[in-house]
Amino acid sequence: IALLKGLGFNRISLGIQDFEPDVQQAINRLQSTAEVERLVETIRANRFDSINFDLIYGLPRQTLASFERTMNDVVRLRPERIAVYNYAHMPQLFRNQRAIKTEELPSPENKLAILQYIGERLLDAGYRYIGMDHFVLPEDSLAKAADDGSLQRNFQGYSTCKASDLVAVGPSAISQFKGSLFQNAKTLHSWAGSLAQNQLPIVKGLSMSAEDKLRQHVIMTIACRLRLDYDDVEAAFVINFCEHFANSLARLKPLE
Repeated sequence: IALLKGLGFNRISLGIQDFEPDVQQAINRLQSTAEVERLVETIRANRFDSINFDLIYGLPRQTLASFERTMNDVVRLRPERIAVYNYAHMPQLFRNQRAIKTEELPSPENKLAILQYIGERLLDAGYRYIGMDHFVLPEDSLAKAADDGSLQRNFQGYSTCKASDLVAVGPSAISQFKGSLFQNAKTLHSWAGSLAQNQLPIVKGLSMSAEDKLRQHVIMTIACRLRLDYDDVEAAFVINFCEHFANSLARLKPLE
């Protein structure tokens, strides 16, 4: 931790997922609460700007009662940022998920109950919901960015940095340069093989069209500001919003 701080890192994210031992055993992610607590104390002693906890709901053997115990520890340790992700069970894509027993996964109703509980508990504990899957303490820089309209969202999550370019270096990571997207090889073998031949490990790319950029702006505005002003979009892209998005708006009607 001290080495990372000395190298210039200023934030740390911990993949907690769940503190419940039975759930950790089911996903082969054993880490005691005491171990995480010692790590958090060391991070704070080295004066990092913020700590993020990643939590996942929908894991095998998870129940509302068990996640209440996890949240007790989360609130007690009080990380500045908390990301809450939905577990997507896709063993056909992720080989390591084949070891998970489908019958141990919570029902959709239980998953929804856990998610609702997480939101209520974190708001009661003084956290702010800034969008999609993130909660932060009011004094965190992400909360301030949400207030002044500068909050951004990229492939890493929410950010205060409005950079036009994003450099991604690991397997499957996606870079963004001047309106084009590039994805690296997904497997470690292919990724390392390209680098060994002194080649960038890029396997596919997309040059964004004007329509892509318009829709990206709309999505990012909703994700970062939790609202959308049609007039602002019309002024920026010279369109009639309701005409341009007539099909999308019609499909949203039943959800109202």
